[in-house]
Amino acid sequence: MCKIYHETLQLSTKHRFELIDITSFVEEAVARSRIKNGVCIVFAPHATAAIIANEREPGLMQDIITFIKELVQPERNWRHNTIDDNAHAHIGSAIIGSERVFPVINGKLVRGTWQNIFLVEMDGPRSLRNVVVMVIGE
Repeated sequence: MCKIYHETLQLSTKHRFELIDITSFVEEAVARSRIKNGVCIVFAPHATAAIIANEREPGLMQDIITFIKELVQPERNWRHNTIDDNAHAHIGSAIIGSERVFPVINGKLVRGTWQNIFLVEMDGPRSLRNVVVMVIGE
């Protein structure tokens, strides 16, 4: 029989651009789900944030932020900025994506040795960001 389990992580961010490692929370949610085999969806229900999987090495993390800034051009005169000055974050979320899917095998989240899971903040600081973790399987 298929089971569905979910939890929501609530956190705050401190910087306009930031990578926040949420790997431990996701792995613990998978363990609490007691689902042996299935999938884990990690979703940020925000139009100005994203989810990625990559290595937690400080230089690389800064390189990723630098690349995102170059890609989305926060100082550009975007039309949306006349409303709330965060067009770059909407564009970044649309391009990077607000979700990632991971296999769950034998009760464990499957990720590469160097793959941690990060919330990508592009419109901070924010007092509240949510990340939904949903585990579906048997």
